[in-house]
Amino acid sequence: MNAPQAPAIEASAAAKAPGNPKRKRALTVLASVVVVAGLGWATYEYLVASHYESTDNAYVQGNVIQITPQIGGTVMAIMADDTDFVKAGQPLVQLDPADAKVALDQAEAALAQAVRQVRTLYANNGSLNAQIALRDADVTKANSDIARAADDLKRRQSLTGNGAVSKEELSHAQTQLANAQSALSAAKAGVLAAREQLSSNQALTDGTAIDQHPSVLVAAAKVREAFLASQRTALVAPVDGYVAKRTVQLGQRVAAGTPTMSVIPLKQVWVDANFKEVQLRNIRIGQPATLVADVYGKKVPYTGTVTGLGVGTGAAFSLLPAQNATGNWIKVVQRVPVRIMLDEKQLAEHPLRIGLSMDVEVDITRQDGATLADAPRDAQQAHSQVFAQKSDAADEEVQRIIAANLGKRAAATATR
Repeated sequence: MNAPQAPAIEASAAAKAPGNPKRKRALTVLASVVVVAGLGWATYEYLVASHYESTDNAYVQGNVIQITPQIGGTVMAIMADDTDFVKAGQPLVQLDPADAKVALDQAEAALAQAVRQVRTLYANNGSLNAQIALRDADVTKANSDIARAADDLKRRQSLTGNGAVSKEELSHAQTQLANAQSALSAAKAGVLAAREQLSSNQALTDGTAIDQHPSVLVAAAKVREAFLASQRTALVAPVDGYVAKRTVQLGQRVAAGTPTMSVIPLKQVWVDANFKEVQLRNIRIGQPATLVADVYGKKVPYTGTVTGLGVGTGAAFSLLPAQNATGNWIKVVQRVPVRIMLDEKQLAEHPLRIGLSMDVEVDITRQDGATLADAPRDAQQAHSQVFAQKSDAADEEVQRIIAANLGKRAAATATR
């Protein structure tokens, strides 16, 4: 009965033998696939992936320009609201101008009075010169009176011996000579006083014109201050942009520096890509970058350029920085913001908004750039001509008031 079981046992042993060719072939194919995939991944990593650094911890940033009043006042009108587009110089909020108008009128009147008072100083130079000439004439007349009185006294003294002249008449002649001498002393004192008055007046007028006189300049500064205050009752947009975060309301009493709204120029946005510290070793200024915004997807890629690397990690500048020297410590990989400027044409075609998420990939093939800027900026980072125009208008107002009060002979008197 055991003989028929022998062939079955041999067949089972043959099936379990490790040298099964099908199994060996399958394992060989699988190993080959793994090796080829590993070699492919290693080749891709070496030739392609190692030349790029990427992160999805990136966000759109931009200038958030706060609109704050430079003077206090009551809000009378609001000319822009959230999401509105505004142009540079466009009024956004109007404050009550009544108080500023009164102050401007007072300053203009004070400037006009100062100009006329300075004109009087220049005119006094001429009258004081005339006073000196008059006092000099008094001195000349007093000298003539002394000479005549001396001659009269001399003649009478020569006649006193024969009784032709009485003592009383001789006494009158002596008195007249004394009076003439006193008049000469008074005339000389008058000349000296007139010269001192002229010197004192000239000290207030020499070396300057009427419009450059210190008294006029002080009054003109007050006019500029009041004029600017009157102009600043209208809060204007310093740049082109979109209104956001409006908090001001009608009738609200606002103080200088109170935020009322913000203007965001979306043409001047950039991306802050927060790379891990281990990714920074090959990132350089000037390297190209490719970016994708979640709002548009991969169908709208952006091109940018690395323009700077942050000088500190986000944790270092946080409101409550980490205190790693106390308590238990766990190492956390830090991130450093890398600024990437975007192409203006692409921004115009597909505008971005502050705070949007971005995926960033930086091509680190080129290593000739610097990691930190080594020279100051050669141009203004941002500027506005809106406020300079107000200063020019204030100067024009000052010149108008001065010209209106100079008079026709002001140029001649100013040079005396």
